[in-house]
Amino acid sequence: MNLTLLTAALLSTSSPDAILVDPQLDSGQQTTPAGHSAPEEAATEPQAVPPEPDTEPQATEGEAADPQVPEGNAIVVTGTSQAPPGDPLANINATTFEITQSVDRAVVEPIADVYRDDFPKPLRKGLKNFFRNLLEPVVFLNYLLQLKPGKAFETLGRFAINSTIGVAGLVDVAKKEPFNLPYRRNGLANTLGYYGVGTGPFLVLPLVGATTLRDFLGGLVDVSVLPTAVGKPFSSLKYAIPAYTVNSLEFRIEFDEKLEAINAADDPYTALREIYLCQRDADIAALKNRPPPRDCRPEVLLAIDDGEIDDAAPEGIVPLPDIDTASQTDLSAPVGIEAAPPVETAPSVQAEEAPTPASEEAPATPQ
Repeated sequence: MNLTLLTAALLSTSSPDAILVDPQLDSGQQTTPAGHSAPEEAATEPQAVPPEPDTEPQATEGEAADPQVPEGNAIVVTGTSQAPPGDPLANINATTFEITQSVDRAVVEPIADVYRDDFPKPLRKGLKNFFRNLLEPVVFLNYLLQLKPGKAFETLGRFAINSTIGVAGLVDVAKKEPFNLPYRRNGLANTLGYYGVGTGPFLVLPLVGATTLRDFLGGLVDVSVLPTAVGKPFSSLKYAIPAYTVNSLEFRIEFDEKLEAINAADDPYTALREIYLCQRDADIAALKNRPPPRDCRPEVLLAIDDGEIDDAAPEGIVPLPDIDTASQTDLSAPVGIEAAPPVETAPSVQAEEAPTPASEEAPATPQ
């Protein structure tokens, strides 16, 4: 008996769980490992089992329960809102856009203003024409790929005239009388879109800006044609850096007012994305000799006011130029066919029509 008591005492001091609360006893009764409680009474007189304390926080009236604590067998599914269609990287793009805008305000815009105001205009225009003329063979090739030989040979004629009479392209002689050959932009991205290749995800890239996967890859091929076909000096940084700098500054100057309109929007990033994507849709539609979708016309998108699209841009907002103007992306219709004008649609709010007199109603069709 003493050995039994000694063993029980050793167990009670060596194990922290030696003293337990018996769930079959009242909350005030405890049993020891030595077993001093009377087993006969527990067997003959069962005690009520107290409910287990509820440790989970209860939602008060008017307060939603925690979605992370499921009740019973309920399955709680949590997740974030879906990204906008065509923009799976919206969060990353928005952050890159904010950084790009900060750099633009601090660096690019001041340099562009100095370049526009203080640089001699004839020299600035000559540099713009020179670098643009070097890309005319790319425009020519893509018009051929799009089965538009007329536009292709017009572009080839522009290149030949400006490269000779225009002094290596410094002067755009071809657009004047008697040639009347306007400048048109074209590239592999347009060719891919013409044959039904989708835009891919929308992207905002440093040093590139707004683009899509299709446009970015197509642009890389376009700028690689001349260095690959000719080699030096077009394959060296001595050409690449000045060409990129001049083209970027000219783009910044050309779209200054449009960028101001985008930045003035309630959500500049969304405005930029929608305007860019819809403009590119309009470019491809023009290649197919189709009018752009009514809800994708840039001048309508810039008229967004409290989420509603008006029929006219508000005062002070300068819409993007139409795609058939010479100063903007001019992806014209097939040879001999003028680009169709935008489709005019009725205003969203129409006057209430007068009821049709009963005498003028059409007779019912017999069954």
